[in-house]
Amino acid sequence: MTIRGAWLAAAAMLAVAAGAPPARAAEADFTICASCHGMGGVSYNFETPSLAGQQSFYAITQLFLFRAGRRTSEAMTEVAKPMSDADLGAYSELIGRLPAAAPAPGVTADPARMKRGAVLAEQYRCTTCHGADLAGAKQVPRLAGQREDYLARALAEFRSGARVGYTPAMNETLAGLGAAELGDLAHYIAHVSTLTGVAPAASAAPR
Repeated sequence: MTIRGAWLAAAAMLAVAAGAPPARAAEADFTICASCHGMGGVSYNFETPSLAGQQSFYAITQLFLFRAGRRTSEAMTEVAKPMSDADLGAYSELIGRLPAAAPAPGVTADPARMKRGAVLAEQYRCTTCHGADLAGAKQVPRLAGQREDYLARALAEFRSGARVGYTPAMNETLAGLGAAELGDLAHYIAHVSTLTGVAPAASAAPR
């Protein structure tokens, strides 16, 4: 199955699941997700993403990719593999209802890295897909408030081709960036968002 095929299949499942009774396991509680991603979907675990504020469309597509083996994670594959389509829909709807929250405590933003990261974010048009506030939409993930260590890993995996997306856009965009540039970009994205989620333009970044 192609990446586009996986995306369309996930979209179809979300539409079907929306009209079906929620799966019992997902309705029960958020415990299975919170054990790694944190209560309320705010992660305090190294390289583990926060789910708070993510769209249900994005969540169901990622769960589908994990179940189908298109994304690799031992823990997530174990969780997603036995899920039915109704389970995928119910859990994604559960995630989609989580309100965005302030970022987990972390390293204080470095002005020099913020400046370099802002230039990179503008050069590579991060806000074109992820939105001016980096809140994402539909199948595009929310970046605002995300953990820096997770962002750095995800960017590196997209650059190397180890991680797939809905299209090759992320892989192609990041192909020429060095490790230091990826680190600065992750640092900027992780720290630029405020409680309102608004990301300033590069010209307004710290200098």
